Amino acid sequence: MKDLIFIVLFSLIFGFMACNTDKIKSDDMKEAEYISAATADKLISEMKDSLGEDHAFRIERGVKQVAQLWRESDGTTEDFVDFCNSSFVSDSEELSKLFTTLERNFEVINGYYHKMDVELKMPLQLVGPDITPVDMMFGSYDASAHLNDDLYSNKIAFITALNFPFYSLEEKTELGEKWSRQKWAYARMGDRFISRVPANIQQEISKTLTEADAYISDYNINMYKLRNDKGEQLFPDGMKLISHWGLRDELKSNYADTENGLEKQRMIYQVMKRIVDQSIPVKVINNDTYTWNPYTNEVRDNDVVSSPSEDIRRYEIFLKNFHVMRKLDPYSSHYPTQIDRAFDGTMEIPKKDVEELFKGLISSSQVKKVAAFIEARLGRKLEPFDIWYNGFSSGETVSEDRLTAITSAKYPNAEALEKDLPNILVKLGWSTEKARQISSLVTVDASRGAGHAWGAEMRNDVSRLRTRIGDSGMDYKGYNIAIHEFGHNVEQTITMNDVDYYVLNGVPNTAFTEAVAFLFQKRDLDLLGLQNPNPEDEFYLALDNFWSSYEIMGVSLVDIQVWEWLYANPDATASQLKDAVISISKAVWNEYYADVLGGEDEILLGIYSHMIDYPLYLPNYPMGHLIDFQIEQQVRGKNLASEIDRMYTQGSIIPQLWMKNAVGSPISIDPLLSATDRALEELNK
Repeated sequence: MKDLIFIVLFSLIFGFMACNTDKIKSDDMKEAEYISAATADKLISEMKDSLGEDHAFRIERGVKQVAQLWRESDGTTEDFVDFCNSSFVSDSEELSKLFTTLERNFEVINGYYHKMDVELKMPLQLVGPDITPVDMMFGSYDASAHLNDDLYSNKIAFITALNFPFYSLEEKTELGEKWSRQKWAYARMGDRFISRVPANIQQEISKTLTEADAYISDYNINMYKLRNDKGEQLFPDGMKLISHWGLRDELKSNYADTENGLEKQRMIYQVMKRIVDQSIPVKVINNDTYTWNPYTNEVRDNDVVSSPSEDIRRYEIFLKNFHVMRKLDPYSSHYPTQIDRAFDGTMEIPKKDVEELFKGLISSSQVKKVAAFIEARLGRKLEPFDIWYNGFSSGETVSEDRLTAITSAKYPNAEALEKDLPNILVKLGWSTEKARQISSLVTVDASRGAGHAWGAEMRNDVSRLRTRIGDSGMDYKGYNIAIHEFGHNVEQTITMNDVDYYVLNGVPNTAFTEAVAFLFQKRDLDLLGLQNPNPEDEFYLALDNFWSSYEIMGVSLVDIQVWEWLYANPDATASQLKDAVISISKAVWNEYYADVLGGEDEILLGIYSHMIDYPLYLPNYPMGHLIDFQIEQQVRGKNLASEIDRMYTQGSIIPQLWMKNAVGSPISIDPLLSATDRALEELNK
């Protein structure tokens, strides 16, 4: 019955999507029809006759692409015909020269616009004075917003689109395995100009997403101001946690607290629910003036203080993201919705394949087996927040207080961490020379938000590692995040500087950079000299990856379904969106989690901040876990550094081909399920 409902809902959603997209196109895209199909077809026939069938594919694909992008402001129909005839390059050597020129200059342009963006956003992203309205104006300004307009005006965009064909994901999948590196580079050049988005829309997107990021970056809860029903303070003075990352990680850390860890976890869980349903009082968000009981929702100074709830602010931000991303739809003929762009365009894995992987794992028989294993270790029935259980280890868990004492002494400031980066890389297997080379291109900053990594856009520029560093030094949470982000930085540096073609720099999608970040992050205790190898480690590693995947796959399904709901209900209010997120969170929970973790109609899956400030990014995390596990199996017993260098210098070819080359098989849940079964068998002996 559930499957039937889903199929009907799916049909309704995409029916609405088609209807709404057609309306937008009819309103906004009339100019795009300037070059008729008949004109393009006639020109294609003439060029084939003139240049021969050897060039037929490139002629047909290139002319149609230019015709689709050409506007009346670009010239007459005769100008279009003349341009195509004079600008199509048929000689292979001349085509190679054109490619080299385009590639070199795009690197210059991308690199320096990126440097401007980094500098303008620093007041918003780094620790410093309070953000002013002018800071926000500059930080949300996109200096490159008019770049595409300029490249179409001077015909560089048209020369690129005419000579380097665009290939669909299906075509790349079918043909790409036999392509040379140059052919892949040409194909990626063909991805460069497939839509023509006006500068004002680009600028609006930048402004909206920057505002969303600022909202999330300043969404902190002062934990030492929380009170239970007895009026007791459970968390240490000064503890300030960002939602959701800090709250989640503090919840995880309390599995090591045998005294009152469970009570702390239940309180964090209650805070999370208040954030999702927006009953959280406004006066306790990023404010240490008042105490707050998250159970009764009572706010106090000396006496009870009246405080309105946040109400719908979280969902107003989400809704603004939807509306601004939807403005791209009419200009994206190959990927007509944000859902298409997120999966077929950016991730380059069809949504149905992603959902099949996720649902296959979270409905697997292994889920209840692992849950039973956790229950036995905890000595109690699982509760909903145990979706974040992280006690998979072969030895005693080191307390977070001890870890913080170590990390704060080792890294009192950003400079200390930056200085230690080469040592970290040597411990992970890089040579001293290569470690210095990589780390020389990474800089460390103290972050306002939870932390992030920001790669360069041209060779020999720095990538940026941002993490939280308090007045007393870097606590363990900040260190753990920093090691994760450093994994991103290493990938960013290798794939920018060591890949053979600039247009192939990077990774197939963000899940692949998450995989490297996970590889680094799980070695954080090793890097501190606190974890001794144990024969059982590989079994606990499998269980940890499985349970992490189980958690984040459900969160990702909620994100996907909410975006489907938004396209089906494009005129929804923020209040209606809030109701939809809560309803979808409950439905996914009830189907895949309630029988395991309890809590009918739980809304916990709606807590992730990525839903609010990174449109449809969340599915990359579970894909990252799967990729990470397969890579972890590949590197076991080998030099981690050498394997990362070998795999990641492939650059940004399509994901499944990358995986075949890297580990010998496509992305799959099967290796993780098999390893989970083996781990349970060994650990339950």
